[in-house]
Amino acid sequence: MSAPAVDDSRPLPFDLTAIQELLERWRDDPGGTYRTWFLWDQRLKNFRSLRRGIQQVSAEIEDGVFGTAYHGSSLETVVRGVAEQRQIFRGADHAFLWKPKLRIPDIYEDRTNQLAFGRMLETCRCCTTDAQLVAAVRAFAGVGVKGMGPAAANLLYFLHPTLLPPVNTAIVNGYNALTGARIKLGKWDEYLRMRSGLLAINEQFRNLLSNDLGAIAGFLFDLGSGRYVVPPAVESDTRTSRAQWHAELDERLRRAAATPGPAGADEQDLTHTQIQGWLRDLGLALGFDVWIASNDRNRPYAGGRLADGALTDLPPVVTASRAADAIGLIDVLWLTRAESSVAAAFEVEHTTSIYSGIVRMLDLAMSTESGSVSALYLVAPDSRQEEVRAQLRRPAFARVADLKVKYLPYSELEQHRLSAARFGQGLRPIETMARSLW
Repeated sequence: MSAPAVDDSRPLPFDLTAIQELLERWRDDPGGTYRTWFLWDQRLKNFRSLRRGIQQVSAEIEDGVFGTAYHGSSLETVVRGVAEQRQIFRGADHAFLWKPKLRIPDIYEDRTNQLAFGRMLETCRCCTTDAQLVAAVRAFAGVGVKGMGPAAANLLYFLHPTLLPPVNTAIVNGYNALTGARIKLGKWDEYLRMRSGLLAINEQFRNLLSNDLGAIAGFLFDLGSGRYVVPPAVESDTRTSRAQWHAELDERLRRAAATPGPAGADEQDLTHTQIQGWLRDLGLALGFDVWIASNDRNRPYAGGRLADGALTDLPPVVTASRAADAIGLIDVLWLTRAESSVAAAFEVEHTTSIYSGIVRMLDLAMSTESGSVSALYLVAPDSRQEEVRAQLRRPAFARVADLKVKYLPYSELEQHRLSAARFGQGLRPIETMARSLW
């Protein structure tokens, strides 16, 4: 079998059957990015909020109100949301942090550069074709903004995940290991070369990857960070070398599994699901119909599914909204049984960006077709109270103050939910547990 041409017609230096085997092992690896990030239910929920945030950044730049600092800006809010997207985006904010001694990235003090950056974001947001996207990226690259290299592609990925891959050191290292290329991090032309080759590989192995380039980027990330090792090159591919490669793969995965680290994805998701289950049960006990986020409905909980006892469809008053898709992704909704209107909305922010939850709240509350929403709550661990407060007070969320979004700490829900279910009525019990941050 011949390999696909990538990176200026450079063939992959490995037998395709070995690459297929490596991809299959990656897809089955419980600790690899395919299962811990790409298939993570919360991943897709953040796309809409990040797109909306990017639109706000470009609009503020164009209107001349963005300011001259990263800290506290709408860009910081968006980039922090990206950086919280688990392992392959960890550290994505480093490229945007202001480095005063180097005076980079030069999009804060130089108005011309700032406009070029904002217009590149807006052009890419509105683009519909591959050629338009590449032209917009090349035009920005031609400006030569000091310190603003293709790390910005991590924003563009959330605008066009099927056309522009994310990028970081591990992804570049993984691409070079797989292709034998010498792509350098930090240059737009190098990024576009890598993108071209990456698209060709993605097409060749589409049955094991995805239209969403996050999948192949995750594979390259795991390869470049050392979780996997490439097979022997074609010229040295023998039964013995294959056996040695398999042994090395097994050893690397064994070491990775044995390495202690922070709470894993499964543990984090279990806690998130547990909180949703508590809110489901409390809402039903208080006499509300309950909606569970559409992408969480089939999660296992209490011997059944998280959606057991909940609505199977949202009422027309909600589905008629232009923001219906985003509203359907809100973690838990309580709806009045008489009018089928939304009485309360809950976003559980266990470890993910609080930003995306606030945006979904805005989509719900500002959708006139959805009617008046009595109560909006951000549900988070007690340790995140100050983070919730800081996010709600950002200039980007100035309109949130009018919505009276409240913070519901885990401890209050854990301590009082059972007595509230037994003796409470309506929204009063949840109001006594929640805290105002204004």
